[in-house]
Amino acid sequence: MSERGRRRYVKEHGLLYYIGLGLSFGLLALVLLLAGAVVLVPAVSGSTPYTILTSSMEPSMPPGTLVIVKPIDPQDIRIGTVVTYQLYSGEKDVVTHRVLEIQGPTLPGGDPSFITKGDANSEPDAKPVMSIQVRGAVWYSVPWIGWVNNLVNGDMRAVVIPIVAGLLFLYAGWSIVGNQIDRRRRRRREEAQDAEDAVARARQATVAEAVRTTPDYVPADLGASVDAPVDYRFPSGS
Repeated sequence: MSERGRRRYVKEHGLLYYIGLGLSFGLLALVLLLAGAVVLVPAVSGSTPYTILTSSMEPSMPPGTLVIVKPIDPQDIRIGTVVTYQLYSGEKDVVTHRVLEIQGPTLPGGDPSFITKGDANSEPDAKPVMSIQVRGAVWYSVPWIGWVNNLVNGDMRAVVIPIVAGLLFLYAGWSIVGNQIDRRRRRRREEAQDAEDAVARARQATVAEAVRTTPDYVPADLGASVDAPVDYRFPSGS
């Protein structure tokens, strides 16, 4: 793009256009990043998303935080590991707390049990957590997204996720197509302007050549500035 075309393009669209365009692409990138972190990565890695519902893990995991829980071998759990465990083995209700103490297995070759505590709680959990209750360790967390996960959980997930994904792809397609159309329009305007500039330069060259080859020309305005156009009037019969 020529310098003149660039200045004209900026002038036509203005600063607000570029701010809106940047915010749109930034929002799209953020949504795609969150979708990858919340949906794609857990699906590929075999992890499970859970939502923190209480304030027991504040301030690091306030209510509404989405935690991605990855399966872990009980032997690999260490003090300080944040685990998600079932309150009762075989039931879906879970708790996400930090391991405070590891107790050895009661039987040779058995798995250990764990004393856990919420970061904001003053006392450890009432009962030790058996290895069979542990669903996994928290891999990473995303603040506030847990509420969204709850809304699209269960039967609604199969409906909402495809709709959201479709809308995102439509938005991305619209942005790409709109950008291409805008480029084509800009290119046509530049080509038209370049053609006008070429005609103007040809006229100026013709006048300059006539002035150079006609020694007795008479400028219409002898006091014109250097940059101002001069109307050259030639004597009759020249």
